[in-house]
Amino acid sequence: MTAPAVVGTAQRESWLRGVLPPVEQVRPGLWSIPVPMPRNPLRYVLVYALALDEGLALIDVGWDAEESWQALVDGIRATGHDITEVRYAAITHLHPDHFGLAPRLRAVSGATLAMHAADATLLGHHAPTDQSHTEEAWARQLTRLGAPRPVIDADPVDLVRFGPGESVDVVLGDGDALGLPGWNLRALWTPGHTAGHLCFVDDAAGVLLSGDHMLPRISPNISTVPGELEHPLHRYLLSLAATATLPDHEVLPAHEYRFSGLADRARGLLGHHEERFAEILADVHAHPESTTWEVTTRITWSRPFDEMRPRLHRLAVRETDAHLLVLADRGEVHRTGCAPDRWTTAAPVPAP
Repeated sequence: MTAPAVVGTAQRESWLRGVLPPVEQVRPGLWSIPVPMPRNPLRYVLVYALALDEGLALIDVGWDAEESWQALVDGIRATGHDITEVRYAAITHLHPDHFGLAPRLRAVSGATLAMHAADATLLGHHAPTDQSHTEEAWARQLTRLGAPRPVIDADPVDLVRFGPGESVDVVLGDGDALGLPGWNLRALWTPGHTAGHLCFVDDAAGVLLSGDHMLPRISPNISTVPGELEHPLHRYLLSLAATATLPDHEVLPAHEYRFSGLADRARGLLGHHEERFAEILADVHAHPESTTWEVTTRITWSRPFDEMRPRLHRLAVRETDAHLLVLADRGEVHRTGCAPDRWTTAAPVPAP
């Protein structure tokens, strides 16, 4: 993939040095605030703060850890505001680095919380029996994919959830205006990374706050997860195609650094997945009757597969599954067995 044009130069330099970037004012009244993610290779999430007539609005809030909370408090103070002045927080998606501090923020500031219904539903209060049922569903899926026992038994990343009887204050749908004074932000539903992933667009400010939908350097994980999107990669590819039609706004992602060339980046990610389809198809053709896990162990990853922890192996095999489902819909592979699934090509792969 061609690298997009870097706009956040200080952010990129900090990324390369392995340190937190500075708090930056990227537009009048709009700041990026890095919030660390302890023990996570992505290192930090970029929270965006927008000045209102009275107080602040946030896009995402950060990981639920004391270090992260203090960084958010200090970052907001660097904008000339206090954490208690946050009036509104729009969440791009349900993952803990984006939603984690939301309950604490609401308790401290009384902020209105907004997100898409598909993700808000998944963050509902879980009793111990609910969690047990979730883990059982995950184990059944991973068994069907042919994953080994250490991967099936790996500790999951727990979602931060609402308390009993609690939920978001505002449900955002595709095209909904956020109604923030001084801004023209609207929600753009981009399902794929999660069922309810949202980007936020302000045409007047010339920005797309992309969450994890588009990052400058890596492709977000698109995985099959029980109870979530049935065909996540189908939806992600459609979301990318829709994103490519937007005006060429500056992209403010949730990780790494700001960039320009929105349409080119969307097309580059679409091309990346086509290359991935070709690699997986070739592997299945060379090794018919393979399980999803067996395919996963043979294709290329950003780091050596044998060096990944079981939790990352779980993400990898679910990502391979998402690609195989698209190939099956295209008529290029099909299942030949069950428990575990086995895959073979539907027709010979043409010579390059």
